This record gives sequence, C-alpha cells and structure tokens, in this order.
Amino acid sequence: MSAPVISEDDRFRPFDTSFDKDAARSLLRDTLSGADDGEIFLERARSEALVFDDGRLKTASFDAGEGFGLRAVKGETTGYAHSTEMTERAMMRAAETARLAVGSGGGTAADAPRKTNTQLYQPLDPISEAPFAVKLEVLREIDDFLRSFDKRVVQVSATLAASVQEVEILRAEGESLTDVRPMARLNISVIVEENGRRESGGSGGGGRAGISGLMQRDHWQAVAREALRIATVNLEAVPAPAGVMDVVLGPGWPGILLHEAIGHGLEGDFNRKGSSAFAGLMGERIAAKGVTVLDDGTIPDRRGSVTIDDEGTPGGKNVLIEDGILTGYMQDRQNARLMGVEPTGNGRRQSYAHAPMPRMTNTYMLGGDATREEVLSGLKDGIYAVGFGGGQVDITNGKFVFSCTEAYSVEGGKIGAPVKGATLIGDGATALKQIRAIGNDMEMDPGMGNCGKQGQWVPVGVGQPSLLISGLTVGGAAT
Repeated sequence: MSAPVISEDDRFRPFDTSFDKDAARSLLRDTLSGADDGEIFLERARSEALVFDDGRLKTASFDAGEGFGLRAVKGETTGYAHSTEMTERAMMRAAETARLAVGSGGGTAADAPRKTNTQLYQPLDPISEAPFAVKLEVLREIDDFLRSFDKRVVQVSATLAASVQEVEILRAEGESLTDVRPMARLNISVIVEENGRRESGGSGGGGRAGISGLMQRDHWQAVAREALRIATVNLEAVPAPAGVMDVVLGPGWPGILLHEAIGHGLEGDFNRKGSSAFAGLMGERIAAKGVTVLDDGTIPDRRGSVTIDDEGTPGGKNVLIEDGILTGYMQDRQNARLMGVEPTGNGRRQSYAHAPMPRMTNTYMLGGDATREEVLSGLKDGIYAVGFGGGQVDITNGKFVFSCTEAYSVEGGKIGAPVKGATLIGDGATALKQIRAIGNDMEMDPGMGNCGKQGQWVPVGVGQPSLLISGLTVGGAAT
C-alpha cells in the first residue's frame, strides 16, 4: 500500500465557483489599508478515525470541511472573521467585521513571509491509502494478537486515525503560500487482570506520513507488546512514596514535562505581556550548564513539523536556551513585530476558525555526555520516571503537576519496584536549574503529542535525553 499523492491539479482548486482569488486579494488590500498585517487563510480538511474496542468496532467517523479566516492586525489589536461559505459575499462580510477592529489611521505594513522550496513531508492523503475493510481487519488482528499473547488481557482498544489538511494563505502583496499536511496515528491500550487487580497500559504514535507503515504487522505488534508491557509492569506496582526527592526522567516522551513546564513560558505572547515566569530574562542564565533547548519545526515527517506555519512563515529550528542561557522566544508575526524581532515559524492555529498565536512545534533538549547508566548512578534514592500521562502548568509561575504512567523507586542507587500513583510537582524555572546530569540518549517521542492553548489544539512533538533533577516534590502514598 502507498498513500496517494495529491497532485498539483487537485490541490487548491477553487473552493466555490463564485470564489475568485484575485478579487479576494483586492478585498484584502482594501481591508488592510492602514493596518500592520493580515491574510486570508483557506483550509480544506478531512479526517477519519476507527476505534476497535472490546472485540468490536465501537466507532467509525469521517469528517470533511472547508472554510476561510480573514485577519487584520494593527498593533496589539486583531480583527478576525471566518466562514464555511466560500464566496466573495462571505468574504466581504468578513472583511467588514475584521476592519472594525483595526479602525482607521496609518499602520506600518509588515514584510511578507519569505518563501521556501523546502518540503518536510509529502503531500499525501493517508485516508485513501487503504480500504476501510483492510483497516478494520488490522484492528481486529491487534485485538486477537493481544488476547492470545497474554491470557491476563481483559480489554483491548485500538485506534487508527488519519487526516489531511490543505491550506492556502493569500497575502495582500499577491503571494499565495500553500501546504498539504498529512497525519496518521495508531494507538493501542490494554487492560490486564490478575488476582482481582486490573491495570492498564498504552502505546502508539505516528507522524506526517502515510498510514501503511503503521499497519504493518511488525510495527503494530511492537506497539501492542509495549502497551502490554506497561500494563503488566503496573500489575506489580506498589504505592509511590511521597516527599521531596531526586528524580531521573527517561528519554523521549517525558519531554512532555519540558514542553508544558518550560515551553509555554517561552512563547512570545506571554513574554511580551510580561505574564511568563521567563519574561525579561533574555540573555540571562535560567538553567544549569549544559542545558540546550530547541523548538524545531523542520524535522521531516514529525508530528509537530510545519513546512510553513499558519501565517506562511517557513518552519524554523530555533534555539531557546543555549548552555543554560535564555537566547530566544517562539514568535508569530504579530508578537515578533511588537517585540522588534523576526518571526520564528511558530504562528499556528487549530483551523480556519481560529486566529494564529505563538505555539510550539517539536520542542526538545539536546543530549549530554553521560550514559543512561551514569545518569541513574547519580540517583541514590528517589524515583525513575519513564512515562507520563496528564499534567497541568501555570504559565505565570511555571508550576506544574504531572502524573506518571510508568515509574520505579530507586533505593541505594538500585532500581526497585514499579510504583503507581506518583505525581511530579515543581516549577519549570527551578527544575531547569536543578538538572544535575544529562544523558547522551536523546530521543523524540513516538508522535502522539497534542497541545492545548486558549481553546486551540495543534499537534506537537517533544523529546529529551535522560535527566537527573534534584529536589522535585513527588506526590504519592505516604511511606
């Protein structure tokens, strides 16, 4: 199986017979007279998800939609209107609404986004890559495989999801910037039961590529075994200790803590407004030596990558912290202009119905020199956290709370029993400075991150090496 490529002839065909791009640009130029910036964002999106749960197809959904958003920006003010009606009449109404927000008077027109010939992912349609019946059969095989592999399995849930988003950004200068964004993902969760005790485990991932690779037997079996491994480990878990202690974070997906506790605080809007814990600290040490953090939207086929962001700026590889020194923020066009810096390719939106804002893409910490064994040897007593579930963070002070889905106690420098109920509590600014060892085993997550901000969700990636952090508060059962 191979994913169909969306041809140039099929891409960005007129959304409606009454929709004319030249007329839309002319309308946009009139709307932006005296404004600083703005664009028309066109989107056509399709998505499909099959959920096989407890031995049967539980849900099968297919969604398709299209629409546009028209934005006018002046200073800190944004006028935004959107519609699913792809006509000149609808655009005229949207232009009138957006114009009300920016008013009259002169503005300073921002430079257009620079164009790029880079293509970070293929213009595929992963939904059409395999027939519905074939996808369903793969999900059925996953269920059968897990139940026959381990008789303790009492429930299996497997999801195959695919989507494709086509976008076109019309600029008043006459530029037209286009992108086709595929996405595919496989998730497997399993519940096991032994001696009346039930525990769960999950695994999965994907990226901006076709779905066929995820449906290969060797791939889904590896994912299924990992979900089962986590579930069976948790069968042996004892209540987590509580208190202030040292913690080693595993590589890869635990980077979600970095994303939440630190990444959001380095987005441009929070820093321009002074509401971030890192506001006003540019050029100062905010982390231990050796800590280098990047946000990189240019990694081919990664879940968080963007050939162009949702304002037309090419995706960037941006150093946020270098050897412990704060060197950059993630910027969209509006906040970059107001802060006197260049946009970094981080202007993202959930859909045409949302205005863009600074958002992360793939955020990760570079590896150090220590082996994983050396990092762990520095932990005499504490917690070794390998997997994370949900978490919360307060952007203004960086305080976070994260629950562990797989963690182990460490006593006398030796990894002991798995623990359950562990939560990590701290604040990002302090945690950065308390990193005592950095592993040489940096990994990216398998491609399963979603990021929420102000009611908008976008796909993201995270990554990190093994880290030894001192003095985190671990919430759990009292010892």
